[in-house]
Formats: sequence, C-alpha cells, structure tokens
Amino acid sequence: MRVESVFNCSCIAAQIGFAAISLSLHPGLWQEWKQAEIDIKAITDEIEHISNDDARCRRLRQIPGFGPLVSTATVAAIGNGAAFRRGRDFAAWVGVVPRQYSTGGKQKLFGISKRGNIYLRRMLIHGARAVLLRVKYNTGGFGQWAHRLVQRAPRNKVVVAIANKLARMAWAVLSSGQEYRHQPLQLAAA
Repeated sequence: MRVESVFNCSCIAAQIGFAAISLSLHPGLWQEWKQAEIDIKAITDEIEHISNDDARCRRLRQIPGFGPLVSTATVAAIGNGAAFRRGRDFAAWVGVVPRQYSTGGKQKLFGISKRGNIYLRRMLIHGARAVLLRVKYNTGGFGQWAHRLVQRAPRNKVVVAIANKLARMAWAVLSSGQEYRHQPLQLAAA
C-alpha cells in the first residue's frame, strides 16, 4: 500500500513538473494556443454579428435549439427555403428522415439517410440534443410531444426525431417569412 501511495505522489509531482517544464520549453506552443483562442473569439463574434444583422437568422434563433451557428448555416444552405416544396423535403435533403425500403406494399424504415449537408445535419442534431435537455421545463405542445416520445423511444431516435421537427420548423419559418410562434399547451375541452 505504501508503494502505491509513493507512486501516486510521484505521478502528481511529475504532472506538475511536466506542466512547468513544458511551458518553459515550448513558449511558442503557448503563444499559438493563446492566438487560437483569440481567433476563435473573433470568428464567434463575427458569426454573432451576422446572425444578429440578418432578419432570417433572427427569426430562426427563436426556434428552440437554434443559435447563431445553426441559423447562419441554415440560411447559407437554403436561403429562404424556396428550393423545397415542403418541410419534409428539406428534412430529407439534410438527412434527418429514416431511409425507406418499400416493396409489395410493405414499408421498412431504417436509420437516417445521412445524405445532404453533413454540417447542417450535425448542427441540427446538436441543437436537438440541447432541446432534449431543456424539454423537461417546456410545458407547451412541443415539450409535451417530446415528453411522450422520450417515454417510448430510445434517446438517439428521439434526438433525430427532434432534429427532423426542428428542420421542418426552420423551413416553415424561412418559407413563410413569419416569426416562430411557440405553441402553448391547449387544454382539453371539459
């Protein structure tokens, strides 16, 4: 037992000493790291500025799970959404709908198709993950739908389903030119 504690102490001392030695031996790497942080901050500020200046991006940012990156990527990819007839076409183009194989009247659904804009699909999936974390606080129609889905489907399928819904919402907001309206929970008639 004593040997293990001596070994652990020497490892910690080696890590602390290594950090100090590595900073003294590689000041150029430290400067590169600091410059990379400055560059990332400048690019982030520029994306925020673009997102705040464009009316389409501002409308998209009202949708849950849409931030500056997702909104600017969506507007850059589809503009006003006129290239698609409906939201499902846009979701299929992004690749967040199930791949189908149908024959003889039988329909089989597989995983997502993974076609289309890889970057935009990844951003929508990450936005859907963020929505899923916050959905327990949402009592509106979208939150209730997600709650019911979480209870009956695996987590990753729920994330893709939310990403699909987010893509459809984004297309609707862009093609109609209207603001996103959060649907409050409608009470059942007594």
